[in-house]
Amino acid sequence: MQSGARKIRAAIFGGSGYGGAELLRILLFHPHVEVAAVTANEHAGKAVGEVHRNLLGLTNLQFVKEAESLAGVDCVFLALPHGQAMSIVPTLPPHVKAIDLSGDFRLRDQAAFEKHYKQPHTAMDAQTEFAYGLTETNREAVRRARLIANPGCFATATLLGLAPLVANGLLTGRVIVDAKTGSSGSGAKAAANTHHPQRMTSFYAYKPFTHQHVPEIEQELNHVGDWTNELVFMTHSLPVARGIFASIYAEAKQELSAAELKQVFADYYRDCFFVRLVDGSPDINWVKTTNFCDLGFAARGKQIVVFSAIDNLVKGAAGQAVQNMNLMFGLDEKIGLQLVGTNP
Repeated sequence: MQSGARKIRAAIFGGSGYGGAELLRILLFHPHVEVAAVTANEHAGKAVGEVHRNLLGLTNLQFVKEAESLAGVDCVFLALPHGQAMSIVPTLPPHVKAIDLSGDFRLRDQAAFEKHYKQPHTAMDAQTEFAYGLTETNREAVRRARLIANPGCFATATLLGLAPLVANGLLTGRVIVDAKTGSSGSGAKAAANTHHPQRMTSFYAYKPFTHQHVPEIEQELNHVGDWTNELVFMTHSLPVARGIFASIYAEAKQELSAAELKQVFADYYRDCFFVRLVDGSPDINWVKTTNFCDLGFAARGKQIVVFSAIDNLVKGAAGQAVQNMNLMFGLDEKIGLQLVGTNP
């Protein structure tokens, strides 16, 4: 985008949830974006600042039930529950670029989608037009794309922790991913097992061997390199509001020190601003409210561990979506996303 060019007009479909709130928090202050419309069924007619109190006084936008017209819109963000984007994407005007934050277009295998998301897929023809939006491993495809399937939050943390190892053919045997997430990953609506008052003093595993991000992770590892390993993927409820922490256990083909392991990652992510390599373990507090993924390492002989920490709502959702939008419109991918975390 040339200096002085008109701003990107963006519409957010599904702006009342946590993902939509984060999109608004980022896009309202993006120097090259104008938020043209934001939809929300049950909050239609309400001011954005009335629903998202952190945005009170910062915007005059109101939620609408549906965008009246996309004629002047350049980009839409689909921050909707799984299953809704597939009915919208085929109706979008050809000039509109779209970034889907749900799981509707991540999987290229229809049977895998229907097995893991428990619903039929009605727009698989459109899926072939989507680029997978993990920017750090698919940057050039994202630049060229009109349609982006934004990765899942667990998939983001896991793939960033495994991609350099798979790309360099360093792994052998089984890979175990022990991943934990905060309560915001379950959405804004409370449910019996996901409401934060229930989770804040508890700790438990869920969806063992069946999480919907497993086929997504394996699909993209096959894109990165020759992925033939067995993946054991376990998810847990973490008693915090935000953040994902993944411990990735693997065996290397040769002995590696933690320093050598870190160098492999440094070479692979040399041009990736949003991947930070730390000594020892990262901390979810360091990445909270930011678009960073922090990676740490430990090694003993051939046994290696990669620690991956992200904010599930930013790098795991809205921030990554904006990072992709920047690339799609020819902008520096960091614009609007140099967000600083809290300490603590």
